[in-house]
Order: sequence, then C-alpha cells, then structure tokens
Amino acid sequence: MINVGIYGYGNLAKGVEKAILKNDDFNLVTIFTRRDPKDVKSVSGTVVNNIKELLNYKDKIDVLILCGGSLKDLPIQTPELVKNFNVIDSFDTHKDVKKHFYNVNKNALETKHVGMISVGWDPGLFSIERILLNSVLPDGKTYTFWGPGVSQGHSDAIRRIEHVKDARQYTIPLDEAQEDVRLGNLKDFTARQMHKRVCYVVVDDPKNQKQVEEDIKNMPNYFSDYNTEVNFISQEELNEKHKNLPHGGLVIRYGNTSNENNHVAEFKLKLDSNPEFTASIMIAYARAVYKMVKRGEFGAKTIADVSLKDLMKEDYDFILNNLI
Repeated sequence: MINVGIYGYGNLAKGVEKAILKNDDFNLVTIFTRRDPKDVKSVSGTVVNNIKELLNYKDKIDVLILCGGSLKDLPIQTPELVKNFNVIDSFDTHKDVKKHFYNVNKNALETKHVGMISVGWDPGLFSIERILLNSVLPDGKTYTFWGPGVSQGHSDAIRRIEHVKDARQYTIPLDEAQEDVRLGNLKDFTARQMHKRVCYVVVDDPKNQKQVEEDIKNMPNYFSDYNTEVNFISQEELNEKHKNLPHGGLVIRYGNTSNENNHVAEFKLKLDSNPEFTASIMIAYARAVYKMVKRGEFGAKTIADVSLKDLMKEDYDFILNNLI
C-alpha cells in the first residue's frame, strides 16, 4: 500500500482524491491546507490538517502530492518540501522547467528524496510523445497545440491579479496552423499564430476592469505573446456557464524516412475534466516515485526518467500477456 498525502486543496486535489479511489494500492493519509481545516470538507471524507502539522506526518507518508499553482506555489513549495518528503508536482511553465528541476534536484540530492516534477498531460504525456516521435522520426518537426479548453494554470494566474475575484481562461488552437502542419508546411509559427486565449473574469468593481485587462494581456509567459480576449462577467454567469473544466490538445510530428516518404504522427487528448485527468497521471507517477524510492534512487525526476512498467500496479507478466 502506497501512503500519500495531498498538499493544497483545490480542483486538482479533488481530482487526486477521485483518482486514488480508482487505484486500490493507494491509501490517502491526510490532506494539508493553508485554510482552517474546519472549513474544508474533503471529497473522500479524509481528515484535513493545517500545513503547520506537516512534519508530524514525515514518517507516515510515502509520497506527498503537491496541488498548488505553477505561478507562485510550486517554485517555492517543491524545493522546500522535498527536503522532508518524496514529492510529485504538476509544474507546467515550460520555459522554467529546467530551472525548477535544478532547484528541486539540489535539495532532493542533499536529503536523499525523490522530487518528481512537471507531471500532467503537458508537460507530461505530451512530453513523452515529443521525445518518442523525435526519436522515431529524427528528420522532421514537432508541433504542440493546446485546447480547446480551460487552462487551470492560466486561470489561476489571472485569479492572482489584484481586483480579480474569479476567472476562467480558455486556450483555443488555430485550425489554420494545424492544417499547415498536416500538409507539410513546416513553418516556424509564433505563439500568436498557433493559439489564442479567451478569458472570462469577475472583478470586485467595474472601475477596475481596464487595469485588470492590461495586467492580463501584459503578463509574461502566460498572455503577452498571444492574441488575448478578456470578457468581464458576473460571478453568477461564470458559475452557470463556465463551471466545467474541459481541455485537451494535440501533438503532431511531421517527418520523413526517405526523400520519397513522409509521415504524420499525431497524439490527441479530449478531456471532460482537466484536473481529474491530470490527477490520474500524477497518481500513476506517484506509484513510480514509490518504486524509485524502494530501489534507493533519489534526486529530481521528470516523466523522461520513468520506465513504463513502473507506472503499473500489475506485474510484468500482465504487461507481456495483455499490453505488448
């Protein structure tokens, strides 16, 4: 039985709870929150503790699953928490993955823990596809399209802006760019040519809308490189029309194996619930973290370091009989 804890309690954490219910080799020990535990009711009825109680569980948790945001939470939390726990996070700011990896690795090596970072569907499953297809078709080019759907990280980034009460951000891939790739028109697209971003935002006062819109559109790494549409709506409309969290995306590799033969390989996801699917990936990789620890491995890890068999609860014969 793999004993896990959840750190932070939002949509992703609730998805982790549901994923644990689908995996009978996991036991959820407790949930940690910055809020008053009395104000938090968990999906599974698991006991909730304030984060001040964290170190009291140091010897009771095999893997601590971090469910914070990539903008302000995980860059601080993951390097700090790996000092005392084996951890896994879903850090998804692509350009900062390398920096985050080495920040986590330093403390993980010193304390002999495993710190698995950037586990989700992108970075995550899409990372695997990019590595795999780049290896199989070395003479080619890879493109990644996200959406249409709600980005948890970008929505969270908007909610961190002053005067914002709530927000949803939809990433929309542009059809023209996808068709260009399938036809072999392998352009060096800008971010703006591949996606647009559509935001629905609730503010505390209409007089702050202009400032909030400027803050969103000028946010580096998130919105400044894209055509971004900002719509201000009421909390009631947001709750009614944007309560679900669908997402998905597509990795396309166009390459050739000779002058005569070209190939298009695609990997596509269409998700009803972004947080629940991301959480399910994290649980599979938490199992791999547990196995790594049992083998005496430590340090920062990414999805590229994990053997597929380490994701499985079943033994190798099951793989041979059913999945090869």
